[in-house]
Amino acid sequence: MDSPDTIRKGYSQWFVLVVAIFITCLISANIIAVKVIGVFGLILPAAIIIFPFSYIFGDVLTEVYGYRQARRVIWLGFLCNLVVISAIWVAQILPPAPFWHGQSSYEQILGFTPRLLAASFIAYLAGEFANSFILAKMKIATNGRWLWTRTIGSTIVGQGLDSLIFIFVAFAGIIPGAELFAAMVTQWLAKSAYETAVTPFTYWAVGFLKQREGIDVYDRDTRFNPLLLRG
Repeated sequence: MDSPDTIRKGYSQWFVLVVAIFITCLISANIIAVKVIGVFGLILPAAIIIFPFSYIFGDVLTEVYGYRQARRVIWLGFLCNLVVISAIWVAQILPPAPFWHGQSSYEQILGFTPRLLAASFIAYLAGEFANSFILAKMKIATNGRWLWTRTIGSTIVGQGLDSLIFIFVAFAGIIPGAELFAAMVTQWLAKSAYETAVTPFTYWAVGFLKQREGIDVYDRDTRFNPLLLRG
């Protein structure tokens, strides 16, 4: 099957479900990332428990529906995240009721500095677009075989860019160089290992959707400019 998404007149319930999970994972990760956890001796943001799923469902979107649809969803995720962050910020600056004493806690947990926001947004766009681009190109190169090479290979690059950009933009000059590099590598390896471990789920989801949707897009004629919303 090689059906361009342009012939689809609407969006199926399965497509909407995948998009909803993708965006939910993204927004949830940004909210809980403020907590730092210690797991097996590793110091990681709590977002590690959910953020890799945005890449997993990003893989599913590109593999089944193609890069063009994934590109739209990536920008939609960016917009939704911006709306959430804006709402949190407006709620923060509004004066609290006299009887409410949670303002400092609210600011500590949900407050975002401009530097952290910039790091998060830039890393998200670079990582997700790299992930989708590489998966789509590898699908053509392998003629749709060896799905695991595409999901893991694209994740290694995408998560690598995400970790490098976020840690560097957010903490360069704050964390010493050696520790900064160690944090980048730790996050990169942890996220990549996460995706590798759930490869059987990715296989199941991709197979299920291709069968239910009757679609399996190859981006042979796609323009890969991330700024385009058409073509």
